[in-house]
Amino acid sequence: MYDKLIVFGDIVINIDESLELIKRGTEEIISVDDLISKLKEGRPLTVKAGFDPTAPDLHLGHTVVLQKLKHFQDLGHNVKFLIGDFTGMIGDPSGKSETRKALTSEEVLSNAETYKEQVYKVLDPSKTEIVFNSVWLDKLGTRGVLELMSKYTVARILERDDFAKRYKDHQPIGVHEFLYPLMQGYDSVAMKADVELGGTDQKFNLLVGRELLRDYGLKPQVAITMPIIEGLDGVMKMSKSLGNYVGISEEPEDMFGKLMSISDELMIKYYTLLSDKSISDIDTMKLDIANGTLHPMEAKKLFAMEIIERYHSSEKAIEAREKFEKIFAKKEIPDDIIEYTLKGETLLDIMMNLNFSDSRSNARRLADQGGVTLSNERVTDLSMIVDSESVLKVGKRKFAKLVK
Repeated sequence: MYDKLIVFGDIVINIDESLELIKRGTEEIISVDDLISKLKEGRPLTVKAGFDPTAPDLHLGHTVVLQKLKHFQDLGHNVKFLIGDFTGMIGDPSGKSETRKALTSEEVLSNAETYKEQVYKVLDPSKTEIVFNSVWLDKLGTRGVLELMSKYTVARILERDDFAKRYKDHQPIGVHEFLYPLMQGYDSVAMKADVELGGTDQKFNLLVGRELLRDYGLKPQVAITMPIIEGLDGVMKMSKSLGNYVGISEEPEDMFGKLMSISDELMIKYYTLLSDKSISDIDTMKLDIANGTLHPMEAKKLFAMEIIERYHSSEKAIEAREKFEKIFAKKEIPDDIIEYTLKGETLLDIMMNLNFSDSRSNARRLADQGGVTLSNERVTDLSMIVDSESVLKVGKRKFAKLVK
């Protein structure tokens, strides 16, 4: 037991309690001994997590790391949210089977602005420092890049699973992709990071940073990997392209309905990784579900309300719950159902015109899964021409009255 108290500023924290919170939901900590050693120094640690702004919107999968950053904030440590505006133009090859398309500086900067707005829905703005890695990577220059490259061998880089697989399968690997983990590692050097967080797919990059800090004469960072959560289907990684995501900027009723569709098992994982509830409260909830004093449906509703309150407001969370219960518990069509005037289009065109799906492929996938009905009749052929008045229901939350 490590019962030494950590004191900085007005904050007094027990090391055991700190470790319990830090370990919550983590996949791996490299190494726990190094973390304890840093905590014993009795100073706020510099905790880093980097996000390349490759897309404008964040979903709940992205926020797993943000929640862990918040835990460090709650413990009084210095959190630095790194926006990889420089590395984003290279493209992180982690888990990719082919070279990623490079983003323009304009795309990166535009996405970065939306990231700044969204992260403050989880992190405390007064305790968060947002930094851009172009500040030091732009200044590195050719000499600095060559020095950085000398720290690692091609053989070491090819130890990385995705590179090794692509090399074995004769898939092209751009030389610039080899630079990505080195650049990410150099971020840690420039920031003098004590701790770096990332998903399990980032383990290689985090360990490169750990080694580079040592190479540059600094103490190695602690690498903490977080699980990559499954999406709403409970199988595949949460991803916008797979349509199994919950975006943190989505409408409250859409967020609520999506979260109500998850399995009971996945709900517990979401609680552990995304909720602010303590582990003891979650354990109590699991016991209540097991002994029948709490219905899993109610537990999901409470989780959905917590998430919506965080990203919208408590009022919106209550409204979303009431709307869900009215539609689904009482099997009623919503009072504010929109009307759509038929113009001889296909059902697929109607769905896209109503923004009931973010892509045609996702619309077809949803129909194949039984998620599209006309007047309570399941429809799988979206090429059909709709020429009679009916009620269109897409998924569990979207309704439209089709009129002539």
